[in-house]
Amino acid sequence: MAVMTAQPPLPLAPAGAVEIGAVAALVDEADGSGRVYVRGELAYLWGPGDETGRRLAAVQLRQVKAATGAAIAAGFGIDRETLRLWVRAAESGGTAGLVPKRPGPKGPSKLTPAKIADIRARRKARASLRAIAAAVGVSTDSVRRALATEPDNDQSPVAQEKEAQAVVLAQPPARTAERVAARAGLLDAAPPVFTPAGRVPLAGLLLSLPALEATGLLGCARGVFGQLPDGFYGLDTMLLEGVFRTLAGAPRAEGAARFAPAELGRVLGMDRAPEVKTIRRKIAQLAAAERAADLLAAMAAHHLHRPTATDGDGEGDGEDGGAQVGLVLYVDGHVRAYTGTKKIAKTHSARLRFPAPATVETWVSDAAGDPVLVVMATPGASLAGELRALLPQLRAAVGDERRVLVGFDRGGWSPALFAHMHEAGFDVLTWRKGATPDVDAEKFSAVTFVDETGREHAWSLADTTVDLPTGGVNEQTGEPETFPMRQVTRLDTKKGTTRQVHILTTRTDLPAAQVVHRMGSRWRQENYFRYARLHLGLDSHDSYAAGPDDPDRSVPNPAKQTAHRQVQAAYARAEREKARAEAALLAARTPGRGQSEARVSNQAHNAITAPWHTAQDDLHAARAAHAKIPTRVRLGDLAPGQQVLDTETKLIHHAIKIAAFNTTTAIARDVRINTGYARAAQEAYTLTRQVLTGPGDILPDPAARILTVRLDPLPTARETAAVAELCKHLTATATTYPGTNLTLHYEIKNRP
Repeated sequence: MAVMTAQPPLPLAPAGAVEIGAVAALVDEADGSGRVYVRGELAYLWGPGDETGRRLAAVQLRQVKAATGAAIAAGFGIDRETLRLWVRAAESGGTAGLVPKRPGPKGPSKLTPAKIADIRARRKARASLRAIAAAVGVSTDSVRRALATEPDNDQSPVAQEKEAQAVVLAQPPARTAERVAARAGLLDAAPPVFTPAGRVPLAGLLLSLPALEATGLLGCARGVFGQLPDGFYGLDTMLLEGVFRTLAGAPRAEGAARFAPAELGRVLGMDRAPEVKTIRRKIAQLAAAERAADLLAAMAAHHLHRPTATDGDGEGDGEDGGAQVGLVLYVDGHVRAYTGTKKIAKTHSARLRFPAPATVETWVSDAAGDPVLVVMATPGASLAGELRALLPQLRAAVGDERRVLVGFDRGGWSPALFAHMHEAGFDVLTWRKGATPDVDAEKFSAVTFVDETGREHAWSLADTTVDLPTGGVNEQTGEPETFPMRQVTRLDTKKGTTRQVHILTTRTDLPAAQVVHRMGSRWRQENYFRYARLHLGLDSHDSYAAGPDDPDRSVPNPAKQTAHRQVQAAYARAEREKARAEAALLAARTPGRGQSEARVSNQAHNAITAPWHTAQDDLHAARAAHAKIPTRVRLGDLAPGQQVLDTETKLIHHAIKIAAFNTTTAIARDVRINTGYARAAQEAYTLTRQVLTGPGDILPDPAARILTVRLDPLPTARETAAVAELCKHLTATATTYPGTNLTLHYEIKNRP
């Protein structure tokens, strides 16, 4: 019997074919041709470059349901949505619908050279994109394309020559020889040396130098400290590093660890920026001179004598008319809480709402809320006492005898202080404190006021005069002394209730609306405190060093306050017993029904009044004990070993942060005033922070004595255009990089 051998089945598709489902297979050749087999038989065929035939094969496989859509799409290397589009195109237009469309515009472009030139000219005239599109007859997208292809004609010759040499993130040469000389004490300070580099992170920080120069930080520091001890990093470099680091969002010395040393070093003109330990050592050397207060005083005088110093002149146009306000300063105390382990005096914190170990600082700001001066207050001192001690420093900062309007809150309430300030040439502006009788309703009138930002205010105000007792006695008449002040009262309606808010001032020439506006503007200083706590490390402890407090300093005696509370409790008890005794005696003397009179015996009278007499005796004893306790005692007897935190280091850091804040404010004002940025009123500070931390190219030209800073474009065209205008304004200041002869030239690249 013959045996038949089994043979393998013949393949249904050639080798190397891509299976499409269970019955179909695709063969794609290298020359672009292809074939489709169905159950081993050739079903579809197309030649090289025949995209229409290839699409037709995929569509017909789907139409005859030879495989699922997912299998066909996977086999042909397309997605399922593309296959659906091909099927719909074949159903609507047949094979012609599968012909690939020519990419690009279907007709001639509307952007002729003449129209492109017209679009650029209209844009330079600050026309909007929609207005340009309507005038030229194209879409806004076409306008954007025309502006995007504009050649960079603003590029300076220095940038054109150096751009090819600016290596991206070029490493500055190592300055080993200078560092060796500095270690040997043979170098005063290393000068800034810039290397051409492209796409430098934080290059936008160089945009702050014109405004930083206006703060006077560097010049005043040179005048006060002279220079640092011999070393690689000089005084200018250390102060610049502190300001740059603060503007970049790292105000504390530890924040230097957030940046690569070479990253911040490129904008400082150094091979690497100083690190945390170097920063602490250098600032400690400045603090050892104990002249931080002199630095702040010099910066305050510089601030108040600037040609662009912020005051109230020319503001206040409204129904009351304009008024020359003159120089306005706001004074307030700031409590900086301490959470360490050292024995620090406690101070009541309004923000925390309870006493806590803290140091108190007295801040002075100008009319715009920009900080001018800060001094460390005596622990436990009141704002009224600090104001009296601060007046000589304010007079020195003003530099002449002109009167200054000083605003402060109720913490400085003291009629005796008001009289003293008036005699010293300072005008007072403050809220009235304590229970105050309401002003008659017929004295109020409606007032409209327009502030410096154009915002209109409508108030109901009354303008009167009051006499405040100063606590003194007239030697001639023997009557209590008083100090007359002007009182401006505003009706304040909140939550359905109306109350009168009283403002006191010694200025009689200002309109009532201007007085109310100036008092309300004191909140600008509070806004600075809030901003500085979040962004400038206002409450941070830049030094953990502490020294002994003065043991001979006179401080309030807490036992006096305890005794005073006991007197108040004894007085309240005596009043209660008096009322009870009088009620009991009245009831005892009232005849009952059917009685003509009622008599109280001596024994009954004594029994009724005995608790009252006992309470009175206790009150007399409490008052006598209170009188024997001294009001103030020696600190060494009350709290031996009490310490105070280091103030010199903190004041130096305050000077750096004041300069950084005022620099940011000045740039934001330039954005509002010197650019056409449409949203400058709302986004000036946002744009400022954005551009200061942006990258760019640094292109030095020692031969031409120019340092060109070319910033990278910002995300939107309007922001880039605004910064371009800002660059032109700042270039016109002809600011020189500190420690060099290089004049700063600012540019920004056009958006691609």
